[in-house]
Amino acid sequence: MDDIGIWSLVPPVVAIVLALITREIVLSLVAAILSGTVVHVFFSGGGALATFKLFNDLIGQKMSANMPMVLFLCFLGALVSVVTRAGGAKAYGDWAFRRLKSERAANLMTIVMGLIIFIDDYFNCLTVGTVMRPVTDRFKISRAKLAYIIDTTAAPVCILAPVSSWAAYVISCLPEDMRPNGLSMYIKAAALNFYAILSLIMVFWIALRQGHDFGLMKRMERTAHKHRDVGAEVIMREGLEPVPVASTGGIIDLVVPIAVLIGFASWLLCKYDDAGEALALSAFLAIVVTFLFLVPRKVIDYHQFAAAVLFGIKTMVPALVLLALAWGISAVCTDLLGTGEFIASAIVKGNFPVAVMPATIFVIAAVFAFTTGASWGAIGILVPIGMAVASATNPAIAIVTLAATLAGSVMGDHCSPISDTTILASTGAQCKHINHVMTQIPYASLAGVACLVLYLVLGFLV
Repeated sequence: MDDIGIWSLVPPVVAIVLALITREIVLSLVAAILSGTVVHVFFSGGGALATFKLFNDLIGQKMSANMPMVLFLCFLGALVSVVTRAGGAKAYGDWAFRRLKSERAANLMTIVMGLIIFIDDYFNCLTVGTVMRPVTDRFKISRAKLAYIIDTTAAPVCILAPVSSWAAYVISCLPEDMRPNGLSMYIKAAALNFYAILSLIMVFWIALRQGHDFGLMKRMERTAHKHRDVGAEVIMREGLEPVPVASTGGIIDLVVPIAVLIGFASWLLCKYDDAGEALALSAFLAIVVTFLFLVPRKVIDYHQFAAAVLFGIKTMVPALVLLALAWGISAVCTDLLGTGEFIASAIVKGNFPVAVMPATIFVIAAVFAFTTGASWGAIGILVPIGMAVASATNPAIAIVTLAATLAGSVMGDHCSPISDTTILASTGAQCKHINHVMTQIPYASLAGVACLVLYLVLGFLV
Protein backbone atom coordinates (compact mmCIF):
# COMPACT_ATOMS: atom_id res chain seq x y z
CA MET A 1 0.00 0.00 0.00
CA ASP A 2 1.37 3.42 -0.95
CA ASP A 3 1.53 6.31 1.48
CA ILE A 4 0.13 8.91 -0.91
CA GLY A 5 -1.85 11.12 1.43
CA ILE A 6 -4.64 13.20 -0.05
CA TRP A 7 -4.32 11.49 -3.45
CA SER A 8 -6.01 8.47 -1.87
CA LEU A 9 -9.28 10.43 -2.01
CA VAL A 10 -9.27 10.60 -5.84
CA PRO A 11 -11.29 7.39 -6.56
CA PRO A 12 -14.21 8.04 -4.17
CA VAL A 13 -14.39 11.70 -5.24
CA VAL A 14 -14.46 10.70 -8.92
CA ALA A 15 -17.13 8.07 -8.30
CA ILE A 16 -19.44 10.31 -6.31
CA VAL A 17 -19.05 13.46 -8.42
CA LEU A 18 -19.54 11.60 -11.71
CA ALA A 19 -22.51 9.65 -10.34
CA LEU A 20 -24.26 12.81 -9.19
CA ILE A 21 -23.49 14.71 -12.42
CA THR A 22 -24.06 12.01 -15.03
CA ARG A 23 -26.52 9.82 -13.10
CA GLU A 24 -24.75 6.82 -14.64
CA ILE A 25 -23.42 4.74 -11.75
CA VAL A 26 -21.71 1.97 -13.77
CA LEU A 27 -19.50 4.28 -15.85
CA SER A 28 -18.80 6.40 -12.76
CA LEU A 29 -17.53 3.36 -10.87
CA VAL A 30 -15.40 2.20 -13.79
CA ALA A 31 -13.85 5.67 -14.06
CA ALA A 32 -13.24 5.76 -10.31
CA ILE A 33 -11.49 2.38 -10.26
CA LEU A 34 -9.35 3.34 -13.25
CA SER A 35 -8.42 6.65 -11.60
CA GLY A 36 -7.34 4.74 -8.48
CA THR A 37 -5.19 2.33 -10.45
CA VAL A 38 -3.62 5.27 -12.30
CA VAL A 39 -2.73 6.93 -8.99
CA HIS A 40 -1.28 3.67 -7.65
CA VAL A 41 0.75 2.98 -10.79
CA PHE A 42 2.01 6.58 -10.89
CA PHE A 43 3.38 6.36 -7.34
CA SER A 44 4.66 2.80 -7.60
CA GLY A 45 5.99 2.99 -11.15
CA GLY A 46 4.53 1.42 -14.26
CA GLY A 47 2.75 2.20 -17.51
CA ALA A 48 -0.67 2.10 -19.11
CA LEU A 49 -0.63 -1.69 -19.48
CA ALA A 50 0.04 -2.06 -15.76
CA THR A 51 -2.98 0.14 -15.03
CA PHE A 52 -5.41 -2.00 -17.03
CA LYS A 53 -3.89 -5.25 -15.76
CA LEU A 54 -4.36 -4.00 -12.20
CA PHE A 55 -7.97 -3.08 -12.98
CA ASN A 56 -8.69 -6.58 -14.28
CA ASP A 57 -6.87 -8.26 -11.40
CA LEU A 58 -8.78 -6.22 -8.80
CA ILE A 59 -12.20 -7.07 -10.20
CA GLY A 60 -11.25 -10.74 -10.60
CA GLN A 61 -9.86 -11.01 -7.09
CA LYS A 62 -12.88 -9.31 -5.54
CA MET A 63 -15.33 -11.50 -7.44
CA SER A 64 -13.39 -14.55 -6.33
CA ALA A 65 -13.20 -13.41 -2.70
CA ASN A 66 -16.93 -12.62 -2.67
CA MET A 67 -18.04 -15.70 -4.61
CA PRO A 68 -20.22 -16.96 -1.72
CA MET A 69 -22.13 -13.67 -1.83
CA VAL A 70 -22.38 -13.89 -5.62
CA LEU A 71 -23.85 -17.39 -5.28
CA PHE A 72 -26.20 -16.18 -2.56
CA LEU A 73 -27.57 -13.43 -4.80
CA CYS A 74 -27.99 -15.86 -7.71
CA PHE A 75 -29.76 -18.41 -5.50
CA LEU A 76 -31.88 -15.69 -3.93
CA GLY A 77 -32.86 -14.33 -7.34
CA ALA A 78 -33.80 -17.86 -8.37
CA LEU A 79 -35.85 -18.41 -5.20
CA VAL A 80 -37.71 -15.12 -5.61
CA SER A 81 -38.41 -15.94 -9.25
CA VAL A 82 -39.74 -19.41 -8.36
CA VAL A 83 -42.01 -17.96 -5.67
CA THR A 84 -43.28 -15.38 -8.15
CA ARG A 85 -43.77 -18.04 -10.88
CA ALA A 86 -45.70 -20.24 -8.46
CA GLY A 87 -48.11 -17.39 -7.76
CA GLY A 88 -47.13 -16.95 -4.12
CA ALA A 89 -46.16 -13.28 -4.46
CA LYS A 90 -49.29 -12.50 -6.49
CA ALA A 91 -51.49 -14.27 -3.95
CA TYR A 92 -49.92 -12.27 -1.14
CA GLY A 93 -50.34 -9.05 -3.12
CA ASP A 94 -54.01 -9.81 -3.76
CA TRP A 95 -54.54 -10.68 -0.09
CA ALA A 96 -52.77 -7.56 1.09
CA PHE A 97 -54.65 -5.32 -1.34
CA ARG A 98 -58.00 -6.66 -0.12
CA ARG A 99 -57.11 -6.09 3.52
CA LEU A 100 -54.89 -3.02 3.37
CA LYS A 101 -57.20 -0.06 3.04
CA SER A 102 -54.78 2.80 2.67
CA GLU A 103 -51.37 3.96 1.56
CA ARG A 104 -50.44 4.24 5.24
CA ALA A 105 -51.21 0.56 5.80
CA ALA A 106 -49.15 -0.46 2.76
CA ASN A 107 -46.15 1.55 3.99
CA LEU A 108 -46.45 0.05 7.46
CA MET A 109 -46.68 -3.48 6.06
CA THR A 110 -43.46 -2.86 4.11
CA ILE A 111 -41.73 -1.65 7.28
CA VAL A 112 -42.92 -4.67 9.27
CA MET A 113 -41.57 -7.04 6.62
CA GLY A 114 -38.23 -5.24 6.77
CA LEU A 115 -38.15 -5.63 10.55
CA ILE A 116 -38.94 -9.33 10.36
CA ILE A 117 -36.14 -10.11 7.89
CA PHE A 118 -33.28 -8.98 10.12
CA ILE A 119 -30.75 -11.72 9.34
CA ASP A 120 -28.97 -9.97 6.49
CA ASP A 121 -29.42 -6.67 4.65
CA TYR A 122 -28.86 -8.20 1.17
CA PHE A 123 -31.61 -10.74 1.77
CA ASN A 124 -33.81 -8.03 3.25
CA CYS A 125 -33.52 -5.62 0.31
CA LEU A 126 -34.37 -8.11 -2.41
CA THR A 127 -37.08 -10.06 -0.59
CA VAL A 128 -39.05 -7.10 0.76
CA GLY A 129 -38.86 -5.31 -2.58
CA THR A 130 -40.10 -8.29 -4.56
CA VAL A 131 -43.01 -9.02 -2.24
CA MET A 132 -44.17 -5.44 -1.65
CA ARG A 133 -43.75 -3.88 -5.12
CA PRO A 134 -47.18 -5.00 -6.40
CA VAL A 135 -48.85 -3.76 -3.20
CA THR A 136 -47.21 -0.32 -3.11
CA ASP A 137 -47.80 0.14 -6.85
CA ARG A 138 -51.52 -0.35 -6.34
CA PHE A 139 -51.59 2.41 -3.74
CA LYS A 140 -49.54 4.71 -6.04
CA ILE A 141 -46.52 4.81 -3.72
CA SER A 142 -43.44 5.86 -5.64
CA ARG A 143 -40.66 3.34 -6.17
CA ALA A 144 -38.27 5.88 -4.60
CA LYS A 145 -40.37 5.78 -1.42
CA LEU A 146 -40.37 1.98 -1.49
CA ALA A 147 -36.58 1.94 -1.94
CA TYR A 148 -36.19 4.33 1.00
CA ILE A 149 -38.31 2.12 3.26
CA ILE A 150 -36.43 -0.99 2.13
CA ASP A 151 -33.01 0.61 2.67
CA THR A 152 -33.98 2.05 6.05
CA THR A 153 -35.24 -1.29 7.35
CA ALA A 154 -32.18 -3.19 6.05
CA ALA A 155 -28.80 -2.09 7.45
CA PRO A 156 -30.27 -0.06 10.38
CA VAL A 157 -32.24 -3.14 11.49
CA CYS A 158 -29.37 -5.59 10.95
CA ILE A 159 -26.93 -3.41 12.92
CA LEU A 160 -29.30 -3.48 15.92
CA ALA A 161 -29.89 -7.24 15.87
CA PRO A 162 -27.42 -9.33 17.95
CA VAL A 163 -28.14 -12.33 15.69
CA SER A 164 -27.16 -11.14 12.22
CA SER A 165 -24.26 -11.15 9.78
CA TRP A 166 -23.42 -7.61 10.94
CA ALA A 167 -23.12 -8.58 14.61
CA ALA A 168 -20.78 -11.45 13.79
CA TYR A 169 -18.56 -9.17 11.73
CA VAL A 170 -18.42 -6.32 14.27
CA ILE A 171 -17.47 -8.67 17.11
CA SER A 172 -14.69 -10.11 14.95
CA CYS A 173 -13.28 -6.58 14.50
CA LEU A 174 -12.89 -5.94 18.24
CA PRO A 175 -9.40 -6.22 19.79
CA GLU A 176 -8.73 -9.78 20.93
CA ASP A 177 -8.86 -8.91 24.63
CA MET A 178 -12.40 -7.53 24.17
CA ARG A 179 -13.87 -10.39 22.11
CA PRO A 180 -14.86 -12.59 25.09
CA ASN A 181 -17.27 -9.77 26.05
CA GLY A 182 -17.99 -8.92 22.43
CA LEU A 183 -21.68 -9.83 22.40
CA SER A 184 -22.36 -7.89 25.58
CA MET A 185 -20.51 -4.86 24.20
CA TYR A 186 -22.42 -5.13 20.93
CA ILE A 187 -25.81 -5.17 22.67
CA LYS A 188 -24.86 -2.15 24.80
CA ALA A 189 -23.60 -0.29 21.72
CA ALA A 190 -26.81 -1.10 19.85
CA ALA A 191 -28.80 0.75 22.52
CA LEU A 192 -26.66 3.85 21.77
CA ASN A 193 -26.69 3.48 17.98
CA PHE A 194 -28.65 6.68 17.52
CA TYR A 195 -28.55 6.71 13.73
CA ALA A 196 -30.17 3.28 13.36
CA ILE A 197 -32.76 4.09 16.03
CA LEU A 198 -33.60 7.55 14.67
CA SER A 199 -33.78 6.23 11.10
CA LEU A 200 -36.38 3.66 12.15
CA ILE A 201 -38.35 6.28 14.08
CA MET A 202 -38.25 8.54 11.02
CA VAL A 203 -39.42 5.86 8.59
CA PHE A 204 -42.37 5.06 10.88
CA TRP A 205 -43.18 8.77 11.16
CA ILE A 206 -43.05 9.23 7.38
CA ALA A 207 -45.30 6.19 6.91
CA LEU A 208 -47.86 7.33 9.49
CA ARG A 209 -47.86 11.03 8.64
CA GLN A 210 -48.83 11.09 4.98
CA GLY A 211 -47.93 14.23 3.09
CA HIS A 212 -44.91 15.00 5.28
CA ASP A 213 -42.29 14.05 2.70
CA PHE A 214 -39.80 16.71 1.69
CA GLY A 215 -37.22 17.38 -0.97
CA LEU A 216 -37.16 15.32 -4.16
CA MET A 217 -39.18 12.57 -2.43
CA LYS A 218 -42.14 14.94 -2.19
CA ARG A 219 -42.00 15.51 -5.95
CA MET A 220 -41.75 11.77 -6.62
CA GLU A 221 -44.77 11.08 -4.42
CA ARG A 222 -46.78 13.87 -6.06
CA THR A 223 -46.01 12.44 -9.50
CA ALA A 224 -47.02 8.95 -8.36
CA HIS A 225 -50.36 10.15 -6.99
CA LYS A 226 -51.35 12.66 -9.66
CA HIS A 227 -49.99 11.00 -12.79
CA ARG A 228 -49.96 7.36 -11.64
CA ASP A 229 -46.24 7.21 -12.47
CA VAL A 230 -44.48 5.41 -9.62
CA GLY A 231 -41.09 5.78 -11.30
CA ALA A 232 -40.57 2.11 -12.05
CA GLU A 233 -37.26 1.21 -13.63
CA VAL A 234 -37.12 -2.00 -15.68
CA ILE A 235 -33.72 -3.36 -14.71
CA MET A 236 -33.21 -5.41 -17.86
CA ARG A 237 -35.52 -5.54 -20.85
CA GLU A 238 -34.07 -7.50 -23.75
CA GLY A 239 -34.13 -11.24 -23.23
CA LEU A 240 -35.92 -11.04 -19.88
CA GLU A 241 -39.58 -11.49 -20.68
CA PRO A 242 -41.31 -12.53 -17.44
CA VAL A 243 -42.47 -16.12 -17.23
CA PRO A 244 -46.24 -16.57 -16.72
CA VAL A 245 -47.55 -16.75 -13.17
CA ALA A 246 -49.38 -19.89 -12.02
CA SER A 247 -53.02 -19.48 -10.99
CA THR A 248 -52.84 -22.35 -8.48
CA GLY A 249 -50.42 -20.70 -6.04
CA GLY A 250 -51.40 -19.38 -2.62
CA ILE A 251 -49.90 -17.30 0.15
CA ILE A 252 -48.41 -20.46 1.66
CA ASP A 253 -46.24 -20.76 -1.47
CA LEU A 254 -44.64 -17.46 -0.48
CA VAL A 255 -44.53 -17.92 3.28
CA VAL A 256 -42.95 -21.39 3.34
CA PRO A 257 -39.92 -20.60 1.09
CA ILE A 258 -39.16 -17.36 2.97
CA ALA A 259 -39.63 -19.02 6.37
CA VAL A 260 -37.34 -21.88 5.31
CA LEU A 261 -34.70 -19.43 4.11
CA ILE A 262 -34.84 -17.43 7.36
CA GLY A 263 -34.68 -20.63 9.38
CA PHE A 264 -31.66 -22.01 7.54
CA ALA A 265 -29.92 -18.61 7.63
CA SER A 266 -30.47 -18.23 11.39
CA TRP A 267 -29.04 -21.70 12.02
CA LEU A 268 -26.11 -21.57 9.61
CA LEU A 269 -24.98 -18.06 10.60
CA CYS A 270 -24.29 -19.55 14.03
CA LYS A 271 -22.35 -22.44 12.47
CA TYR A 272 -20.18 -20.65 9.89
CA ASP A 273 -17.52 -18.01 10.44
CA ASP A 274 -18.12 -16.72 6.90
CA ALA A 275 -21.56 -15.07 6.63
CA GLY A 276 -21.43 -15.29 2.83
CA GLU A 277 -21.01 -19.07 2.89
CA ALA A 278 -23.82 -19.43 5.42
CA LEU A 279 -26.21 -17.32 3.34
CA ALA A 280 -25.29 -19.04 0.06
CA LEU A 281 -25.90 -22.48 1.56
CA SER A 282 -29.13 -21.24 3.16
CA ALA A 283 -30.47 -20.00 -0.16
CA PHE A 284 -29.47 -23.21 -1.95
CA LEU A 285 -31.17 -25.39 0.67
CA ALA A 286 -34.25 -23.15 0.50
CA ILE A 287 -34.43 -23.73 -3.28
CA VAL A 288 -34.23 -27.50 -2.73
CA VAL A 289 -37.00 -27.42 -0.11
CA THR A 290 -39.10 -25.13 -2.31
CA PHE A 291 -38.75 -27.59 -5.21
CA LEU A 292 -39.94 -30.44 -2.98
CA PHE A 293 -42.77 -28.24 -1.71
CA LEU A 294 -44.07 -26.98 -5.06
CA VAL A 295 -43.44 -29.61 -7.74
CA PRO A 296 -45.01 -32.70 -6.06
CA ARG A 297 -48.10 -30.60 -5.30
CA LYS A 298 -48.21 -29.66 -9.01
CA VAL A 299 -48.29 -25.92 -8.29
CA ILE A 300 -45.67 -25.76 -11.07
CA ASP A 301 -43.96 -28.55 -12.95
CA TYR A 302 -40.25 -29.34 -13.28
CA HIS A 303 -39.75 -27.39 -16.53
CA GLN A 304 -41.51 -24.31 -15.13
CA PHE A 305 -39.36 -24.52 -12.01
CA ALA A 306 -36.17 -24.71 -14.09
CA ALA A 307 -37.24 -21.79 -16.30
CA ALA A 308 -38.00 -19.68 -13.22
CA VAL A 309 -34.59 -20.46 -11.69
CA LEU A 310 -32.80 -19.38 -14.89
CA PHE A 311 -34.90 -16.23 -15.14
CA GLY A 312 -34.17 -15.34 -11.52
CA ILE A 313 -30.42 -15.70 -11.99
CA LYS A 314 -30.56 -13.45 -15.07
CA THR A 315 -32.34 -10.72 -13.13
CA MET A 316 -29.41 -10.58 -10.71
CA VAL A 317 -26.86 -9.74 -13.42
CA PRO A 318 -27.27 -5.92 -13.21
CA ALA A 319 -26.94 -5.98 -9.41
CA LEU A 320 -23.88 -8.24 -9.66
CA VAL A 321 -22.22 -5.86 -12.13
CA LEU A 322 -22.75 -2.94 -9.78
CA LEU A 323 -21.59 -4.95 -6.78
CA ALA A 324 -18.45 -6.13 -8.57
CA LEU A 325 -17.57 -2.51 -9.33
CA ALA A 326 -18.44 -1.42 -5.79
CA TRP A 327 -16.15 -4.16 -4.45
CA GLY A 328 -13.51 -3.00 -6.91
CA ILE A 329 -13.49 0.60 -5.72
CA SER A 330 -13.44 -0.63 -2.13
CA ALA A 331 -10.31 -2.64 -2.97
CA VAL A 332 -8.69 0.38 -4.61
CA CYS A 333 -9.38 2.57 -1.58
CA THR A 334 -8.54 -0.03 1.05
CA ASP A 335 -5.82 -2.24 -0.43
CA LEU A 336 -4.02 0.07 -2.84
CA LEU A 337 -4.33 3.64 -1.64
CA GLY A 338 -5.10 3.47 2.06
CA THR A 339 -8.04 5.90 1.90
CA GLY A 340 -9.41 4.67 5.19
CA GLU A 341 -6.13 5.02 7.04
CA PHE A 342 -5.70 8.55 5.67
CA ILE A 343 -9.15 9.59 6.88
CA ALA A 344 -8.85 7.79 10.21
CA SER A 345 -5.46 9.32 10.94
CA ALA A 346 -7.15 12.71 11.30
CA ILE A 347 -8.66 11.67 14.59
CA VAL A 348 -5.38 10.24 15.91
CA LYS A 349 -3.06 13.05 14.79
CA GLY A 350 -5.50 15.81 15.62
CA ASN A 351 -5.16 15.29 19.39
CA PHE A 352 -8.86 15.92 19.90
CA PRO A 353 -10.24 16.05 23.46
CA VAL A 354 -11.51 12.62 24.52
CA ALA A 355 -15.00 14.03 25.16
CA VAL A 356 -15.50 14.85 21.49
CA MET A 357 -14.16 11.49 20.31
CA PRO A 358 -17.59 9.80 19.81
CA ALA A 359 -18.86 12.71 17.71
CA THR A 360 -15.59 12.89 15.78
CA ILE A 361 -15.40 9.18 15.02
CA PHE A 362 -19.07 9.28 13.96
CA VAL A 363 -18.18 11.89 11.32
CA ILE A 364 -15.02 10.05 10.23
CA ALA A 365 -16.91 6.74 9.89
CA ALA A 366 -19.71 8.41 7.93
CA VAL A 367 -17.26 10.12 5.55
CA PHE A 368 -15.29 6.91 5.04
CA ALA A 369 -18.38 4.76 4.39
CA PHE A 370 -19.87 7.40 2.08
CA THR A 371 -16.73 7.87 0.00
CA THR A 372 -15.93 4.17 -0.30
CA GLY A 373 -19.44 2.69 -0.16
CA ALA A 374 -18.12 0.20 2.39
CA SER A 375 -19.63 0.34 5.87
CA TRP A 376 -17.84 -2.89 6.82
CA GLY A 377 -14.60 -1.35 5.63
CA ALA A 378 -15.17 1.64 7.91
CA ILE A 379 -16.02 -0.69 10.80
CA GLY A 380 -12.99 -2.89 10.17
CA ILE A 381 -10.59 0.06 10.20
CA LEU A 382 -12.14 2.36 12.81
CA VAL A 383 -13.37 -0.07 15.47
CA PRO A 384 -9.83 -1.23 16.41
CA ILE A 385 -8.58 2.38 16.33
CA GLY A 386 -11.48 3.69 18.40
CA MET A 387 -11.24 0.92 20.98
CA ALA A 388 -7.48 1.38 21.32
CA VAL A 389 -7.78 5.13 21.82
CA ALA A 390 -10.65 4.73 24.30
CA SER A 391 -8.76 2.10 26.31
CA ALA A 392 -5.68 4.32 26.52
CA THR A 393 -7.54 7.50 27.48
CA ASN A 394 -10.94 6.82 29.07
CA PRO A 395 -12.24 3.19 29.10
CA ALA A 396 -15.68 4.44 30.14
CA ILE A 397 -16.13 5.97 26.70
CA ALA A 398 -15.43 2.71 24.82
CA ILE A 399 -19.08 1.64 24.39
CA VAL A 400 -20.14 5.09 23.22
CA THR A 401 -17.22 5.17 20.79
CA LEU A 402 -18.17 1.74 19.43
CA ALA A 403 -21.79 2.85 19.02
CA ALA A 404 -20.73 6.06 17.25
CA THR A 405 -18.47 4.10 14.87
CA LEU A 406 -21.26 1.72 13.92
CA ALA A 407 -23.78 4.56 13.58
CA GLY A 408 -21.49 6.61 11.35
CA SER A 409 -20.66 3.60 9.20
CA VAL A 410 -24.34 2.83 8.63
CA MET A 411 -25.13 6.47 7.87
CA GLY A 412 -22.36 6.78 5.30
CA ASP A 413 -23.38 3.47 3.73
CA HIS A 414 -27.02 4.60 3.72
CA CYS A 415 -26.21 7.79 1.77
CA SER A 416 -23.53 6.51 -0.60
CA PRO A 417 -24.45 5.97 -4.26
CA ILE A 418 -21.75 3.29 -4.49
CA SER A 419 -22.84 1.27 -1.45
CA ASP A 420 -23.85 -2.32 -2.14
CA THR A 421 -26.96 -2.13 0.07
CA THR A 422 -28.04 1.15 -1.57
CA ILE A 423 -27.68 -0.55 -4.94
CA LEU A 424 -29.65 -3.59 -3.79
CA ALA A 425 -32.43 -1.43 -2.32
CA SER A 426 -32.82 0.16 -5.77
CA THR A 427 -32.75 -3.30 -7.33
CA GLY A 428 -35.36 -4.67 -4.92
CA ALA A 429 -37.68 -1.71 -5.54
CA GLN A 430 -36.83 -1.63 -9.27
CA CYS A 431 -36.22 2.08 -8.86
CA LYS A 432 -33.73 4.17 -10.80
CA HIS A 433 -30.67 4.08 -8.60
CA ILE A 434 -29.80 7.77 -8.65
CA ASN A 435 -33.42 8.67 -7.76
CA HIS A 436 -33.17 6.48 -4.68
CA VAL A 437 -29.89 8.09 -3.65
CA MET A 438 -31.07 11.67 -4.14
CA THR A 439 -34.38 11.12 -2.31
CA GLN A 440 -32.80 9.29 0.62
CA ILE A 441 -29.90 11.63 1.40
CA PRO A 442 -32.05 14.42 2.93
CA TYR A 443 -33.74 11.97 5.30
CA ALA A 444 -30.47 10.31 6.29
CA SER A 445 -28.78 13.69 6.75
CA LEU A 446 -31.49 14.88 9.13
CA ALA A 447 -31.04 11.80 11.32
CA GLY A 448 -27.26 12.16 11.03
CA VAL A 449 -27.23 15.76 12.31
CA ALA A 450 -29.33 14.73 15.30
CA CYS A 451 -26.88 11.88 15.97
CA LEU A 452 -23.91 14.20 15.87
CA VAL A 453 -25.47 16.43 18.52
CA LEU A 454 -26.37 13.44 20.72
CA TYR A 455 -22.86 11.94 20.55
CA LEU A 456 -21.33 15.33 21.29
CA VAL A 457 -23.50 15.70 24.40
CA LEU A 458 -23.01 12.08 25.49
CA GLY A 459 -19.24 12.38 25.15
CA PHE A 460 -19.18 15.08 27.83
CA LEU A 461 -21.58 13.17 30.10
CA VAL A 462 -19.65 9.87 30.19
